[in-house]
Amino acid sequence: MEKLHLYDKILSPLVTEKSTNLSEQNKIIFKVHQKANKKNLKSNIEKIFKVNVTKVNIINKKTGIKTTRGKKVRVKGFKKAIITLKKGQNIDLTTGI
Repeated sequence: MEKLHLYDKILSPLVTEKSTNLSEQNKIIFKVHQKANKKNLKSNIEKIFKVNVTKVNIINKKTGIKTTRGKKVRVKGFKKAIITLKKGQNIDLTTGI
C-alpha cells in the first residue's frame, strides 16, 4: 500500500455559496483523497495551516447520472471534508499554501 504525503490528502477547497455561508460558523470544506480519514485529515490540516481543528465530518458524494441537453452524462463522485475550527481561528483560502 502506497503512503500518501501530507499535501496529497487535501486536493482542493470547495468554494460554493453553501461553503461561504458555513465559513461564518468557522467551517471550511475541502475536496479530499478517497483514502483520507478523519484522524489523518485533522493532523494534516493542523500541520499545514497551523490552526486548531475541533471536528471533522466526511461526506462521500456518489457517482451519478445527470441529463444535460437530452444526453445522459456520468458525473464522477468524490469525497469532501467539512473542517470545524476553534472559535476565533480561520484559514484564508485566497493566499494559498
